[in-house]
Amino acid sequence: MKPKFSTLIILTLVVAAILTPFALSGGYIPMMRDRNFNALVLLQTDLYKLITGFAVLALVLFELVLAVRKRGRRWKISVPGSILFWRSLHIFVGVGLVAAVLLHTGGAIGDNFNAIFLWVFFGVVLSALIGVVAETGILESSQKYFSLIPDRWPILAKRFPQISKGPLIRKLRFFWLSTHIILVSMFCVMLGFHIFLAFYFQ
Repeated sequence: MKPKFSTLIILTLVVAAILTPFALSGGYIPMMRDRNFNALVLLQTDLYKLITGFAVLALVLFELVLAVRKRGRRWKISVPGSILFWRSLHIFVGVGLVAAVLLHTGGAIGDNFNAIFLWVFFGVVLSALIGVVAETGILESSQKYFSLIPDRWPILAKRFPQISKGPLIRKLRFFWLSTHIILVSMFCVMLGFHIFLAFYFQ
């Protein structure tokens, strides 16, 4: 049950659509303040933030279950389902997490710590999407060898040797997965700090 390249492209477009309000928040939030102040106030009430915040936290914790599944054998923990199933679930729940963050923030980037926290989250999402889409595209490609330089530029192509699928995917996975794990670690630390601040200043 591994998502195909075409499915991942659709999910990427869905994520881009979900992230669009963040890019436009500088325009539509002042407009909401002028035209529909009650809706803006509702999006900023403590109860709304609490409910959507716990929904986001539940999805983050569910996403972290993947780490348990991947290391289940090493830790002698029996977890049902194949790694492909859990990886697919991780991808789809990740898209749901992006939507939940949009609901929690109302599409506002925020200031200071919250802005940095949100940009780290965007990094988590983009590192995962770019890595999974590129890896799946290479796996599904009928091409056996890949090069940075096209064959139509033979002088440059000789300097950059072609690489087969296996080594290319290993190198790509090392790069994007390392980046993703570092960003997830930063996100988790910042999430703990965000929760502390949210309850401390209530």
